[in-house]
Amino acid sequence: MYAIISDGGRQVKVEEGQQLDIDYRDVAAGDQIQFDRILAYQDDTTLQVGQPVVEGVSVTAEVVSVTQGPKLVIQKARRRKNYRRKVGHRQLYTRVKINKIEAGQ
Repeated sequence: MYAIISDGGRQVKVEEGQQLDIDYRDVAAGDQIQFDRILAYQDDTTLQVGQPVVEGVSVTAEVVSVTQGPKLVIQKARRRKNYRRKVGHRQLYTRVKINKIEAGQ
């Protein structure tokens, strides 16, 4: 059983027990997050594709932790002008574990 959810402008295929990183949310570890924009859902027998979303299906996830992504380094330089800039950035993500995919049919 799996579902395809839309979160933060991205589409992600999720299964129960899977851990994934989503955009940062200000929630504590152990809290529950409900995903309601389900684009597709498949159980053992049927596949439902939404237009644009599937009604009656929800995905529940538990917040595991807040993590940081890889460091991105941005460098700017202008030749012969003695101009150099170096800036680093690490994006914050919320790591969640998918607990339950429910279809209320």
